[in-house]
Amino acid sequence: MTTTTLKSLILLFAFSILFSVFSCGKDDESTEPFVSPGDPKGHSYLALGDSYTIGQGVSQLESWPYQLSDSLLEYALSIDTLTVIAQTGWTTANLLDNIESQQPQKHDLVSLLIGVNDQFQSRPFEDFQTGFDELLQIAIDRASGKSNVMVISIPDYGVTPFGSSNSATIAMELDEYNAYMEGECNALDIPFINITTISRELEDDEQALASDNLHPSGYQYSKWVEIILPVALDLLED
Repeated sequence: MTTTTLKSLILLFAFSILFSVFSCGKDDESTEPFVSPGDPKGHSYLALGDSYTIGQGVSQLESWPYQLSDSLLEYALSIDTLTVIAQTGWTTANLLDNIESQQPQKHDLVSLLIGVNDQFQSRPFEDFQTGFDELLQIAIDRASGKSNVMVISIPDYGVTPFGSSNSATIAMELDEYNAYMEGECNALDIPFINITTISRELEDDEQALASDNLHPSGYQYSKWVEIILPVALDLLED
């Protein structure tokens, strides 16, 4: 065997070894995307309500559904889809009509905060009861079961400058509305989260209200989220 032939064989052997090493490395790679254990798990969230849900008077990111979504990230739970069906002035009947027209898809988490405009507009209490019951069933359906539904109480706007002239009556009537909703939720084992106490504790403090002196500020919404977050975590992690 000539020296030239021997060198050629050595080079061929070395190349074959390198090729086999890189080939094995490529074959061992997974074709599936890698997700680290700490990466957020995506969920969808449907928030149903009125001005308190859209955050009238504050930026969208300061509204409590958006603050809640941000807070969930700290627990590796992300809200990939946040759908808000709410508008200032909506009663239970208005919300029902708009859900019917929009036909929202099913979500992993559904919240419901409604009723203040039924009270403000002096609509018959029986109409509110009927409307709330229908909305609660819709929330259960859109969440694929009651285990992913939470209901938020109505804050007391009687403590604001807007409602101060009739604060006692407003407080009494809202207590009646909230008591009815809590009773219905308890019967179905659905979390009812009382943020009314927070609204009364903060009253008309300069940090508590938006510039309209009626709706909560981003700061007040952050206090709501402090007690809503543990419930949302429990529902999403089940």
